[in-house]
Amino acid sequence: MTVTNENCVVGIEYEVKEAGTTQVVDSNKGAAPLEFIIGKGQIIPGLENALVGMSQGESGDIMVSAADAYGEVNPEAVQTLPIEQFAGVDLVEGMTLYGQGENGQQVQVVVKSFDDKEVQVDFNHPMAGKDLMFSVTVVSAREATADEIASGQVGGPAKEGSCGTGCGCH
Repeated sequence: MTVTNENCVVGIEYEVKEAGTTQVVDSNKGAAPLEFIIGKGQIIPGLENALVGMSQGESGDIMVSAADAYGEVNPEAVQTLPIEQFAGVDLVEGMTLYGQGENGQQVQVVVKSFDDKEVQVDFNHPMAGKDLMFSVTVVSAREATADEIASGQVGGPAKEGSCGTGCGCH
C-alpha cells in the first residue's frame, strides 16, 4: 500500500542525524517500528509530508529543514529563573530537566548556566535550529480503522484494563 495524505497508519524504521554530520541522534533500528496516523500531527511535518507517496517496503533518505522539524531557535525561550526553583536538584551545565508547563504538559529544559542565585535554562527543543537527515524505511502502511480515526491513536482508544498502543501508560 502507498502512504496517503490522511487516515493512513504508517510504521517506519528510521535513523536520524543532524544534516552534515555522521552522529546518529535518534534511531529505532532493530526495535519496534514507530507507528502513527498521517494527518494527526504526531511526527514532525517535514518527515510526515515526505512519507506521503512512499510505498510499504520503500526506503529513502529525507532531508528535513529546521523550520519543518523542531523549528528555529527562539531566543525568548532562554530564561533566567531563581535558583530556589531548583531546590534538591544537583545542577550540571548541559543537563536536561523535565517539568510541567502552564497547561500541564511536560516540558523539557536544558540548563545553560547557573550561579548561587539564578539558573539560565533553555526551553528550545535540543534539535531546534538544526536540519535533519532521516534514513527511513516504510515497514507498514494501511488504512486507519474507525476507532483509530476517532481517537487519533494507533490501535484506537484504550480499553478498560488495557493500555492500548502508545497511550503513555507505564
